[in-house]
Amino acid sequence: MAEPLLKVAGLQAWYGESHILHGMDFEVPKGEVVTLLGRNGVGKTTTLRAIMGLTGRRTGSVVFEGRETITLPSDKVGRAGIAYCPEERGIFASLTVAENLVLPPVVRPGGLSMDELKELFPRLWERASSQGTKLSGGEQQMLAIARILRTGAPLLLLDEPTEGLAPVIVQHIGRILHQLKERGFTILLVEQNFHFAASVADRHYVVEHGRVIDCVPNAGADLGRLKSQLGV
Repeated sequence: MAEPLLKVAGLQAWYGESHILHGMDFEVPKGEVVTLLGRNGVGKTTTLRAIMGLTGRRTGSVVFEGRETITLPSDKVGRAGIAYCPEERGIFASLTVAENLVLPPVVRPGGLSMDELKELFPRLWERASSQGTKLSGGEQQMLAIARILRTGAPLLLLDEPTEGLAPVIVQHIGRILHQLKERGFTILLVEQNFHFAASVADRHYVVEHGRVIDCVPNAGADLGRLKSQLGV
């Protein structure tokens, strides 16, 4: 395994009195695509939110680029170089596609230029003057991903990027993730679509009851074991 860009240890998180994460332990190696897999309600989305500091109380350790971030507020986690694309996408209805795209600040060099984004997401430039929420679901997802690629953050947290999308859009997003990996991005992906996850990931962490129960390489017989665990 390559050097971890992100190391999560003993991560626990609460929403009010509800204890959701019960000691998440995993690593995301630099330059890899890593998935969190499991049934609905096991804590996958909460894990991403806890990494970003968006849950209520949280304890444990979240080390990014060798720096402990568990005590940082969410805005400083983002400025440290972790970009989050939530399942609900967070598109601003009052802003155009172009305005949504330039909203997040650039946190470090290395983000994609507008020309590079145009090459990856040509459809967005055709709709640049449209309101963000007038886009189709697939276009909104592309906008949400494109928006964080400008920031220069080397670690991308993507929550259910294929949820509810047509197969042709899912395939397009898969190609984009492969290109992002080739460009050096590291991606932590929450995904319900097992076949999509298997097509893009280097390894999978299986989550149950707010903790990781297995780490499965994305290869051969190991995938058979993973499918059995997930019941797919």
